[in-house]
Amino acid sequence: MRIVAGESRGRRIAAPPGRAVRPTPERVREAVFSSLGDAVRGARALDLFAGSGAMGLEALSRGALSTLFVERSAAAARVVERNIEALGYAGRARLIRGDALAAVASLSRSGEVFDLAFLDPPYAGDLLARALAAIEGSGLLAPGAVLVAEHGAGSEIAAPGSLRIERSRGYGDTSVTVMIAPSREDDARRDNQ
Repeated sequence: MRIVAGESRGRRIAAPPGRAVRPTPERVREAVFSSLGDAVRGARALDLFAGSGAMGLEALSRGALSTLFVERSAAAARVVERNIEALGYAGRARLIRGDALAAVASLSRSGEVFDLAFLDPPYAGDLLARALAAIEGSGLLAPGAVLVAEHGAGSEIAAPGSLRIERSRGYGDTSVTVMIAPSREDDARRDNQ
């Protein structure tokens, strides 16, 4: 697996062993980041359910200010740490080893805010819906923040609360849905209605 573009373009990153983690394929990362354009540069990114950390590392390579990785699996967290070190991003990256939903609650209490969030939980079950609902009500998303959710092909997801779906696209067995948090202007319009 390689970083697709940016300052670390072509550099190899490791993936956790076994089948428990499903790293985002290079072609999907390329398509996602091409669609995000300038939203990445200078962003504070959150890579929830990080796995190998490919999405957050790609964001750093493309100019994100920082990335916070959250990963429950000890083996996957060690791989994320090694990838961060290998690419020289230790000064711009942090890793929380623990449950994603608990991390969202903790980060919310500490007042952290992100401009860009990546969610790639296991496809089976309702973890994505629960994570979206937790993030939407947490205050973690800056006004106008972009949220990228990966889910199984053919599965539909709903945008909770004030998030709105910008676009959704399938890539083989993976679908990617991009959501946008309301901007300050959106909030002001809602308040005036």
